[in-house]
Amino acid sequence: MEIRELALPDLYLIVPHGHPDDRGVFHESFRRDKISEAIGRTFTIEQSNLSISHKGVLRGIHGVRGPMSQAKLVSCLRGAVMDIVIDLRVGSPTFGRREVVWLDHRSVRSLYISEGLGHAFLALEDDTVMNYHCSKTYVAEAVYTVRPLDPALALPWGLTDDPIISDNDRSAPTLGEALDRGLLPTYAECKELFGRVPVHA
Repeated sequence: MEIRELALPDLYLIVPHGHPDDRGVFHESFRRDKISEAIGRTFTIEQSNLSISHKGVLRGIHGVRGPMSQAKLVSCLRGAVMDIVIDLRVGSPTFGRREVVWLDHRSVRSLYISEGLGHAFLALEDDTVMNYHCSKTYVAEAVYTVRPLDPALALPWGLTDDPIISDNDRSAPTLGEALDRGLLPTYAECKELFGRVPVHA
């Protein structure tokens, strides 16, 4: 598999190399050793989640802060999404920068999203299935949300109709409100977490 860091630091695109034959295609979709080598620390999986979404569902922006912050390996098992990752780590030299990636079950690409980064996606097909492998278990109190349609962020969703969005995401604070209320992770705390996870042979 090919693993490369994208323009947004601490975000990695993972592209498996398929092995086709007359039965179909075989992909090696996860290798802890290869991902750990690429990111410079061990990635362990403590929890896995699935979401199934109708076309037009918009989920996010979600992230986790503090000692229970999660790194995530995100992939699309069925359907297709526009996936956007935003650096919302206060004090980061790339704060506010975003990366837009299309994920679908045909390419079998994945994203490794480091702790503290904000994540959102728009389902482009009905019955889109997203899989999340997380480095830590879910702790509700550690989760932060930012409104995905915040005009200040101006994320390029390309919407022609109103998205299907949860009440929690629709009423989430704007970026400015989240900053004022101290809801976002800091770059320093995220980098400190990185240092606590050494690479094991």
